[in-house]
Amino acid sequence: MNADDLPSLRDELEVHDLWAKKSLGQHFLLDMNITRRIARATGNIAGKAAIEVGPGPGGLTRALLEVGADPLIVIEKDARFLPLLEPLVDWSGGRLRIYNEDALKAEEAALLGDERVLVVSNLPYNVGAPLLIKWLKAGPWRGDMVLMFQKEVAQRIVAKPGQDAYGRLAVLAQARCDARLEFIVPARAFTPPPKVASAIVQLTDRADPYPHLDALERVTAAAFGQRRKMLRSALRALTPDTEALITRAGLAPTARAEEIDQSGFRALADAWRAQNAT
Repeated sequence: MNADDLPSLRDELEVHDLWAKKSLGQHFLLDMNITRRIARATGNIAGKAAIEVGPGPGGLTRALLEVGADPLIVIEKDARFLPLLEPLVDWSGGRLRIYNEDALKAEEAALLGDERVLVVSNLPYNVGAPLLIKWLKAGPWRGDMVLMFQKEVAQRIVAKPGQDAYGRLAVLAQARCDARLEFIVPARAFTPPPKVASAIVQLTDRADPYPHLDALERVTAAAFGQRRKMLRSALRALTPDTEALITRAGLAPTARAEEIDQSGFRALADAWRAQNAT
């Protein structure tokens, strides 16, 4: 099947008199060369289940169906786009399932049954990071992810200790996944063009995912909340006895959050959990 046989995305938007809603962080990706490149970044997904959030007019949806995603579950909050997406159900031979709901509230496991799925999305800018955190915490239904974010957010996800972009998002994402920036998408590729570039990030499940992400969230919130301060000062939001907590984690009280690697934050989260269990 070839998506070039379908009406153009730009024509579809004009026929239905649709425009991007700033309140929903919408920027349409109409260039099928780029959407196909995103679909190819998933590897061979022919016959495999996938979820896409915020498909809008369906550019990436077409590309994912073209490479054989089966089924492809799309979650779209904006009902205006349903008339553009619904014809793709027949075009794909019924491989497309459409759900008109808010992805932040969606219970993906209920939509999927026992299927483990790849998550592939050009995420709306205003919910990209919250959706990533939600999926990092997800159960066994969630497989690897190929996601588009604002370039700045993407850099924060893949950052390493000592880099300016390193922070909570990097620690949380890399606690569960190996994160790699695949390629940059310029602002001019979108309609309307945003003020910033975007980037594709591939997140592949780690062999040793850290199981206590809630604890890691608490620890990183405190540590990076005052990132220029030493841990013994920054962690007072967690406990008055910061020295004991840090010592239990095997870290230096004079270290700063930006210097602590994944294993260090895991040790700190474990120490905080142990301290609160007594």
